[in-house]
Amino acid sequence: MNIVALRYAQAVSRTKSFSAAARAYGVTQPALSNGIARLEEELGVRLFERSPRGVEPTAHGTRILPLIDHILGALDTLVAEAQRLAHPATETIRMGVSPLIGADLVASAFQAARTLKHPRDLVLREADLDPLQIDLQEGRLDIVLVPAVPGMPTFQHRIIAREPVVVIDPTAAVTDSPVELRAAADAAYILGPRTCGLTTFTTELFRSHNLALRPYPGEAASYRAVDEWAAMGLGAALLPRSKITHEHTSCRPLLQAGAPVEIAYEAVWDCDTPLGADLDEFVTALTGTGMTPPAARGTTP
Repeated sequence: MNIVALRYAQAVSRTKSFSAAARAYGVTQPALSNGIARLEEELGVRLFERSPRGVEPTAHGTRILPLIDHILGALDTLVAEAQRLAHPATETIRMGVSPLIGADLVASAFQAARTLKHPRDLVLREADLDPLQIDLQEGRLDIVLVPAVPGMPTFQHRIIAREPVVVIDPTAAVTDSPVELRAAADAAYILGPRTCGLTTFTTELFRSHNLALRPYPGEAASYRAVDEWAAMGLGAALLPRSKITHEHTSCRPLLQAGAPVEIAYEAVWDCDTPLGADLDEFVTALTGTGMTPPAARGTTP
């Protein structure tokens, strides 16, 4: 069975797009589509179908794709361990963090690095999503902790924490009772730059539930400015609960079909480096420190 085709299928599953998966691997979309078609022919089942929301797994794909994740995860672990044995790693882990990553999670990362079989020092860099992804791809960072949004399908992903999202709406009645996403969708929402994972999370949340997002005409520089502008009454905002620092007249837990809406944070790293096995051990230690019980995404995180 062709390993490259398995990776193509994994990338499409993560990005929900044949074109995005092809860009991630630097191949043409027909080449990627043909690779997946040959895999489906070999397996005897279709893995994907196109829908108004993008590419979705078929009923068979829902069963097969997690097995592909498991197989590739085991293979990456094997390669990472071989790399570690052949090329002993440095004593430092270079970790990039999104501004949305809380201090408690960063502190847990330092503790996890110290308790590895081969303890490491941790060097931090804080930046928005795009520069962190570029530095990881170009080898200037070993691992990043970022909001879990689509992208970078060629890397390992593991959810390390989740937290509830709240909606701030200065025009709403003064209340702290929960509100359904559909009921909150008419407000004008303050957004940050496209490099901000929070903006990507917000737009994807509305898109995935077939709701139109009405943005405030200005653009905030960071989630802190989003909080400040909402407090000034310029517009509504969606924010992780831990990032609320200002007083708001209406700050309500956000629900979707009665369940709390949560933002997830993930670790992203490359196993195919001398540090790969240590990073896998590091993330495993970090996984148990999230704000709510973690769940897998992509390779068995």
